[in-house]
Amino acid sequence: MEWKNIYRGLIMGASDVIPGVSGGTIAVLLGIYDRLIAAINGIFSKDWKKHLAFLIPLGLGVGLAILLLSRLIEWLFEHYPGPTQFFFLGLIVGILPYLFNQAEARINFQTKHYIVLIIGAIIVASMMFLHESENVVIEEVTFSTYVILFFSGFIASAAMILPGISGSFILLVIGVYATVISAISNLQLDIIAVVGIGIFLGIITMSKIINYFLQNYRNMTFSLIIGLVLGSIFVIFPGWPETSNLWMISVVAFAVGIFVAYILGRVEYKQ
Repeated sequence: MEWKNIYRGLIMGASDVIPGVSGGTIAVLLGIYDRLIAAINGIFSKDWKKHLAFLIPLGLGVGLAILLLSRLIEWLFEHYPGPTQFFFLGLIVGILPYLFNQAEARINFQTKHYIVLIIGAIIVASMMFLHESENVVIEEVTFSTYVILFFSGFIASAAMILPGISGSFILLVIGVYATVISAISNLQLDIIAVVGIGIFLGIITMSKIINYFLQNYRNMTFSLIIGLVLGSIFVIFPGWPETSNLWMISVVAFAVGIFVAYILGRVEYKQ
């Protein structure tokens, strides 16, 4: 078992709770994105034990973060949304040099790759113009509610595994984010199970598509991934702070994010 994946999963799980931040982006920042996609696709192969040894600790970390940190993340996002998002901005900005280095952009990227990179950035950045639906906790759960929650989980997880696209934000747009977070906080197992099945099937489906492109068009896929991550900067950016205190807290949060990115880069992107 790759037990250090637990801490990676904790970071991914914490980020998935925040609308605008993608677990796929964090996987890229941690340098495990292509391994994650390969492992998900390898669950049903002859090397399933090796892939499960990678995925199980990661899944434990994600699950622990969602269960244990959902209330904290909710509180931070409710009371300090700007500084919280500035932290993730710092994380993304700080790790970008490592991403370009991992892709060996200077050697591998041609004009067409930079065009794809720009297109990817525009696609994700355009999500900032999407409007959130009214998010209230669904009190009366019917069969149609379960169907909506299942497909919401499927769509959100398919987006979640793509860098730069936030599964939580997709849930906000659909209008079930509050219901899902409330179910996690209050351990409503029926809702958690339905959404969980949708998430599982969505991840399996999207990972197969991504794996095909990573195997056959690696440089082009990497250029798109970097573009998606770049575009997420525009989505996460909360706007300029309105008070001097918020300015100070946001600058500190941004600096901490860059510092954490530096540490992650030294640990995860070994030269």
